[in-house]
Amino acid sequence: MSTQAPLPTDTADARAAKAQAKKRRSAARAEARAESRRRRTAGGGAPSAGAAPQGGAQTPGEEPASTGLRGLRDRIAELWIRRLHPVLDVISPIGWAVLAVAGFCWIGGSMLHLEELTVIAAVLTVPLVVAALFVLGKADYAVTLDLQTHRVVVGSRAVGRVEVANPSSRVILPSRIELRVGAATAQFLVPKLDSGAEHEELFAVPTKRRAVLVVGPVRSVRDDPLSLMRRQVTWAREQELFVHPRTVRLDEAASGFLRDLEGTPSSDLSSSDIAFHALRDYTPGDDRRHVHWRTTARTGKLMVRQFEETRRSHVVVALDNLAEDYASDDEFELAVSAAASISAQTAREEKELTPFTFDERQSTGTLRRMMDDYTVIEPLSERLPFHELGQKAADLAPSASAVMMVVGSHTTARELNSAANQLPIGVMAVAIRCVDGAEVQRSAIGGLDVITLGSLDTLARALRGVGR
Repeated sequence: MSTQAPLPTDTADARAAKAQAKKRRSAARAEARAESRRRRTAGGGAPSAGAAPQGGAQTPGEEPASTGLRGLRDRIAELWIRRLHPVLDVISPIGWAVLAVAGFCWIGGSMLHLEELTVIAAVLTVPLVVAALFVLGKADYAVTLDLQTHRVVVGSRAVGRVEVANPSSRVILPSRIELRVGAATAQFLVPKLDSGAEHEELFAVPTKRRAVLVVGPVRSVRDDPLSLMRRQVTWAREQELFVHPRTVRLDEAASGFLRDLEGTPSSDLSSSDIAFHALRDYTPGDDRRHVHWRTTARTGKLMVRQFEETRRSHVVVALDNLAEDYASDDEFELAVSAAASISAQTAREEKELTPFTFDERQSTGTLRRMMDDYTVIEPLSERLPFHELGQKAADLAPSASAVMMVVGSHTTARELNSAANQLPIGVMAVAIRCVDGAEVQRSAIGGLDVITLGSLDTLARALRGVGR
C-alpha cells in the first residue's frame, strides 16, 4: 500500500487544494444551517421535482410528513398552554353556562329574528362583561409565607404570617388572598396597595390531631360578585408542618427499666470491663495494669482486680399498629403517644434504642427526626400474625435488655404470650395495653408484665416499679 507524500505548502497546487477545502467546509456549514432551519419550522417536507428518492431513501433536503404534522401539533399545544388555557381557565363553570346560553340566544335571535332572544342575550352579556372588568389587570405582588415553627405538638397552635408587598411602580387594586392549610382554605382581603406598600396578615393553625399539614400555597384571587369569572395567581409555595404526638416526660423512678447507669450485669467474668467485681490471685498472663498493689503489699502476694462483664441497656419499643387491635382512633393515638414518650425518655438518657412498628423502623438519629417518624405512623388495615412483633424485636435487637410492646385493647392474652415467647431468654418484657379511659392495672402473663393504660398522664405512674 503506497503512501502519498504531502504537497509542499508554498506551491500553487497546495494553495488551490486549500481553497477547495475551504469552499467544501463553507458549503457543509450552509447545508447544516439550512437543515436546522427546516427542522425548526417543520414546514419543508415536499421533495422537489426530479429529485425523487430511489428505493425508499430520503434525500437530505426532505422532511417526512409525520414530522410536519408533529410540528403543527407542538405549535397548537404551545398556543393552548401559553395563550388560550390561561384565558379560558378564568371562566368558572357558572360563567360557561351563562356564556353558552347567551351565545345560543344571540345566534337564535339573529337567525329567527326574535327580539325576545336578542334581549335575553343582551341581558346575559352584561354580567359577563362586568365580570371581565373585575378580573382584568395584572397584580405584581411579592408574597412571603413564614411559619414561626415547622414542628408543634398536638394541642398547641402553629403561628405564621403572610406578607404581601407591591414592588411595582403602580397602584394595585384590592384583591383576596387564599391560604390553603391541609384540607381547609383560609381567606383574607388585601387592600389597595400603593407603590412600595406592604400588608401583613397573621394566622394560627389549630392542631387537634397528629398529622403532617401542608400549609400553602398562597394565591391571590380576583373574581366578580356573581362568581362568573375567577382569576388566581400562585405566589408562595407550600410548606410542611409536623404535628408531633403528645408526650409526657418520665423520670427515672417512672422508667424503672432505664434506671441502671452501667448496664445489666451478666454472669460472665472479664478482666477488661468497667464494673469492678472482686480481687483474686495473680495467674500468669494477667494484665499487670490490673494488679492491686495496696492489697498485694498487705498480703505479700500478687492480687489482681476481677471485673464483671456488663452489657449496656438496650431498650426496644415495639408499637402495634394493626388497626384491628384498637377499638377507636383515640385509642391508637394513645398508643402512639405512649410509645413516643418511652422512646423520647430513652433517647434523653442516652441509652441504646430501637423503636419500630410492624411495617417501619423509626429513626434514632435525633429526637426531632424520631418524632417526625412517629408523626407519620398510620394504622395498617391488613391482618398479620401478632407473634411477628416479638420476632421482629428479636431480629432487630438480639442483645436487648428490655422490650416494651405497646398494644391495643383488642390484643388478646394469647397473642401477647406468643409475641413474648419470640424474645431472647433473659430479656425483660413489658406490654402496655392501651384502653381508653381505663384505670391503671398491672398483671402478668408468664414472664410478661402487662400494664393497662387509660390515659397518657398516668403513664409515669403505670411504669413505676417495672423491672424491680
